[in-house]
Amino acid sequence: MGPVLAGVLQMLALTGALALVHIPFGNYMARVYSSGRHLRVEKWIYKGIGADPGAEMTWSAYLRAVLAFSAVGVLFLYLLQRLQGVLPGSLGFSSVGPAQSFNTAVSFVTNTNWQSYYGEQTMGHVVQTAGLAVQNFVSAAVGMAVAVALVRGFARSRTGELGNFWSDLVRGTLRILVPVAAVAAVILVACGAIQNFSGIHEVGQFMGGSQQWNGGAVASQEAIKELGTNGGGYFNANSAHPFENPTPFSNLFEIFLILVIPFALTRTFGVLAGSVKQGYAILVTMFTIWLCFVALMMATEFAHHGAALQAAGGAMEGKETRFGVGASSIFAVSTTLTSTGAVDSFHSSFTGLGGGITMLSMMLGEIAPGGTGSGLYGILIMAVIAVFIAGLMVGRTPEYLGKKIGAREMKLAAAYILVTPALVLVLAAASMALPTPPHSMLNSGPHGFSEVLYAFTSAANNNGSAFAGLNANTDWFNTMTGLAMLLGRFLPMVFVLALAGSLARQRPVPVTAGTLRTEKPLFTGLLVGAILIITGLTYFPALALGPLAEGLA
Repeated sequence: MGPVLAGVLQMLALTGALALVHIPFGNYMARVYSSGRHLRVEKWIYKGIGADPGAEMTWSAYLRAVLAFSAVGVLFLYLLQRLQGVLPGSLGFSSVGPAQSFNTAVSFVTNTNWQSYYGEQTMGHVVQTAGLAVQNFVSAAVGMAVAVALVRGFARSRTGELGNFWSDLVRGTLRILVPVAAVAAVILVACGAIQNFSGIHEVGQFMGGSQQWNGGAVASQEAIKELGTNGGGYFNANSAHPFENPTPFSNLFEIFLILVIPFALTRTFGVLAGSVKQGYAILVTMFTIWLCFVALMMATEFAHHGAALQAAGGAMEGKETRFGVGASSIFAVSTTLTSTGAVDSFHSSFTGLGGGITMLSMMLGEIAPGGTGSGLYGILIMAVIAVFIAGLMVGRTPEYLGKKIGAREMKLAAAYILVTPALVLVLAAASMALPTPPHSMLNSGPHGFSEVLYAFTSAANNNGSAFAGLNANTDWFNTMTGLAMLLGRFLPMVFVLALAGSLARQRPVPVTAGTLRTEKPLFTGLLVGAILIITGLTYFPALALGPLAEGLA
């Protein structure tokens, strides 16, 4: 079997598995967020934190709860790292420095999981399990809660209430993420991923020296890292490490975990909004972009320009020989079109145009299918913009899901799509203009610029993957990427929840002959075009200086 055929077959198998679980899993998540029943363990948690799960919240109260919970998470994780040197199970590692502790705490709380450190040489068992793994669950649950709040804004009318954040957070964690991650961890252990709390071992003799490996609760963290679209690896090699990703089957299974919740949430959206056809329209939009990007990535990486690439069957440098070009291409696109950031190959080693595809995937706003929750609310914002554009074309007030899109709604949607590009472009420009940050670049020219552009694109979009080649463990990059992650996570949530509150207060608009049918293929095509054009116009000059210049050279 040729490598191209193998890649295509893996993509077909992945698509079939996602289609198989789409309806039952999406329906289950809809029942979770609409249920009036509380489990006993959930009641204990509500009592412990002093929350009333039945109390409805306005958008501003919901936002305050999100920010308060996240602020406590940042503080706890920061202190845990700073105290690591005196904690048990630290494997002899010292406390993490202030700048890196801040960066890592922000990274995991914002669902970014950007890592400017070597995981197996920096973090002990306590920080990994009690700190990083816990945030993998709750940061994903926060994104899902905000997405559900926006869906309620479309579904409800003449009310300012969007549900209860604490109820949404606990249910998303205990009823969705924990059980699915537990099953996934068992499957990964069966594939060969490790799960232990062993210390550091010296393994063999290599070129006159020994290699040190430490164990850890890897399979359980790997499961939620992919399922929650987090991405932070136990080891520096991330999902290319055989302890995290042992076989081609585990590689495909991890891609499935990355995509399953974001794609299934479109069904949840359709059920909660009262129109499954609307959910299918969003699903088709997401899948079309994902499929096209995978095809483009495979085309660039399988292109045989030279004897070395012909002999290798594609651009194999920087890719795992266990997985090959096809599987690495699917993984790279899936991890950057979501907010995952896990990697099974070095994106810096992709062809110039291939590296550009990974960057463009994040620049779209990670909405195809996007992160757990963030992908859904991101593409719904783009849908609002698309119906506004359609309204301008025909001279009619735009409507979406029975709600008028007026001046206030468009201001909030416009602010949402502008804040992340502003962070990326301003901070990347500052890093290139100042004298010290460029010293962190391994390469010069377009590829070196791509390293910096990728770093801030990854941080501001809460992706977390790295282009490799950039030394990000400096005070400048730790601080600036930390700020980019904070602002890139919570400023958009402000606009999302404000939009949800504005929509929830409206009265539903009756469907007429002039209403744009947003469940039809025409709107799906318009939405795909709006996403690509808006992103292209925003980022094209920066892409032209980096990956496009390198790829066309």
